[in-house]
Amino acid sequence: MVGLIWFVQIVHYPMYDLVGRSSFAKYQQAHQLRTTLVVGPMMLIEAATTVAIVYWPPAGMGPYYTWGGVALLFVVWFSTALLQVPRHHALSSGFDPVHHRALVVTNWIRTFAWSGRALILMSYLFQILPD
Repeated sequence: MVGLIWFVQIVHYPMYDLVGRSSFAKYQQAHQLRTTLVVGPMMLIEAATTVAIVYWPPAGMGPYYTWGGVALLFVVWFSTALLQVPRHHALSSGFDPVHHRALVVTNWIRTFAWSGRALILMSYLFQILPD
């Protein structure tokens, strides 16, 4: 998810204002549907594997890794539900520069949270992989 969120943050969301106001509502509605079909299952799999790690932690994965990952996943989900989804909903009726800017700015929360999860995983892997 970290690669996808960086693409969305740096390329995709900032380019919303290039779509054109006359076709933006239709674009946004299609975007929401297609994005949900791609990202929804990946987020659910990520949540399921996070729960699995809580119950069956891999060898050498201490509680800081486990609960740090859980905390960051909560940040992602709460940010999505409370910040990004409402902005997308507002934009589905037409382009609004205020909602667009808020979407780009608040999406940094998810970008940093998913990046933090990647750093946790890399740190864990460096500990368990042979020299």
